[in-house]
Amino acid sequence: MTRPKAVSIILGLFKHDWTHWIVAGLLIWLAFEFGKGQAPEPSPLPASGQEQAGEHLGHADEKPEIWTCPMHPQIKMPKPGQCPICGMDLVPLVQSEDDGGAPSTITLTKNAIALAQVETAKVERRFVATDVRLVGKVEYDETRVKEVSAWVPGRLDRLYVDYTGTRVSKGDHMVLLYSPELLEAQEALVEAKKGYEDSKKEKSAFLRDSAKKLLDSAREKLSLWGLSDSQIQAIEERRTAESHVEIEAPLSGIVIHKNAVEGMYVKTGSPIYTVADLSELWVLLDAYELDLPWIRYGQEVELRTEAYPGEVFEGWISFVPPFLNDATRTTKVRVNVRNEDRRLKPGMFVRAIVKSRIAAGGDVMDPALAGKWICPMHHEIVKDAQGKCDICGMALVTAESLGFVPAGDVERAPLVVPASAVLLTGKRAVVYVQDMKADKPTYEGREVTVGPRAGRYYVILEGLKKGEVVVTHGNFKIDSALQIQARPSMMSMPAQTDEPPAAPLGFLEDLGLVYEAYFSAQKALANDDVAAAETALAALEKAVDAVDMTLVQGDLHMRWMALAKALKQAISAALSAPKIEEVRAAFADISKTIVDMESAFKHAGTEKHFEVFCPMALGGEGAPWLQATEEVKNPYFGSEMLQCGDVMKTYEGVQK
Repeated sequence: MTRPKAVSIILGLFKHDWTHWIVAGLLIWLAFEFGKGQAPEPSPLPASGQEQAGEHLGHADEKPEIWTCPMHPQIKMPKPGQCPICGMDLVPLVQSEDDGGAPSTITLTKNAIALAQVETAKVERRFVATDVRLVGKVEYDETRVKEVSAWVPGRLDRLYVDYTGTRVSKGDHMVLLYSPELLEAQEALVEAKKGYEDSKKEKSAFLRDSAKKLLDSAREKLSLWGLSDSQIQAIEERRTAESHVEIEAPLSGIVIHKNAVEGMYVKTGSPIYTVADLSELWVLLDAYELDLPWIRYGQEVELRTEAYPGEVFEGWISFVPPFLNDATRTTKVRVNVRNEDRRLKPGMFVRAIVKSRIAAGGDVMDPALAGKWICPMHHEIVKDAQGKCDICGMALVTAESLGFVPAGDVERAPLVVPASAVLLTGKRAVVYVQDMKADKPTYEGREVTVGPRAGRYYVILEGLKKGEVVVTHGNFKIDSALQIQARPSMMSMPAQTDEPPAAPLGFLEDLGLVYEAYFSAQKALANDDVAAAETALAALEKAVDAVDMTLVQGDLHMRWMALAKALKQAISAALSAPKIEEVRAAFADISKTIVDMESAFKHAGTEKHFEVFCPMALGGEGAPWLQATEEVKNPYFGSEMLQCGDVMKTYEGVQK
């Protein structure tokens, strides 16, 4: 009997007396028991299903899987999903093996290492290179500029060059000068010449020698007054004195100054013309203090001008002054440039790239100078062998004696690590070092002292040794795992810092325009609006230039000069970037400098500024930025991960 049929019988009985209710209850119970007995047997699982079931049972005793956000480790979920803060996909929690080690040490399982995508690299010694970007201006080569002046008093009866910019060749006539003193000296030469010839008939050697000395003295006097050997010879052959004498061009070049007019009376030494040879020029580059460790004599320099876009001119550093300008905190680095085609003009602005290599002691490398001999007085004189300077006759010295290190000297190479291995937290730098002696993968957080960054590497000054292994990828996830285990995070450890000296309120008010333009750029990038970001960055560049740096003195002045230079370079890179991704990469450098500026000077007013850090920015390297509001608005990802990031620090404003 089936269940529906049994139920129909029972319902039919309901129409009779109450005794049927008792019978109905018994029948319903019997019907359901009968139906259970007729239920089909469960079909066997396929082989794969049995394996999956066995695997599931095999994990029954393990801890339940927890899912977390790589950026917000405080988020813990029992199943996959999205982070409620930043919207990122959750990942399985990195499970560590807590061995009770040091607070900043963590041991990971193999599965945890795979999930965290941990990658490592050895600490090594190598010569690292970097591009130092500078700006400057084309100037005359001072060694190729000469004055045409009056060597004797007289009157300018004729000027052959009427205006500046005229090209002249060495020996060209430039001035016709009348000088009574010069006329008298010519007459003395004629008489000395005649006396010398007459003395040849004398038998006395004393008289002949005296006549020869008198002639030589007359010739030397005219030579010292500016007459050439050919002019002196012409006077002797003519045997008469000229009332006028011509002054010739001392070198080939361009007349860049005209200091006299015809008919003017001049004194001894009065300048008449200035002539410059433009076949070689100087470029004076403004180098800030932070650039100087990378700059040395002899380095090759690439130069670009607005007049010739896309074209590169080459030069080399011939002099680095041993002093700074007190007002600008810069020094004028001299670059020698060949200019045979005369396309470069004095006064042109240039952008320069110095390709530099650095050694452990800070000496910048230039392989082309290895084994060369240099004049310590005229640095443009470089020879392959020992000798004397062609200009001053000084003995040449070796390039090594001037501080250069041979490129093959590996022991002088600095200690470096990949830039991604270093976690920067304001004034602190942290790396995670793998313990190679441990039985299981163990990583120790360690604070290090970093030197300059050279491309993809940081120079390590203290904290690491050659051959140690550091984490280059996944280090932030390791730090997050420490936080989850309630261990001290190397990223959040308080650093001991001295309170910076207070900056004048007027200076902070100038910085207010810098912050305002920066916040506009930050909001525009968070909104994926590249056009508005470029407008804000242009305003930021103007705001930096408008800051009155004379309002701060001493260390604060020097600090601002370094920050201003770094800002200008980063802003220039952002404005020239064609894609929003490249703009955001350059904005990271801007933001790091702005955060440093806030730390060094603070800001005026009652509003708070918030420092936010996104560990996923720059391909997982992480980058900070500053906000005017506490709500996270990520400029590196925009709408893709708008709320990705954590507020790391709050800065209070400075009031009157």
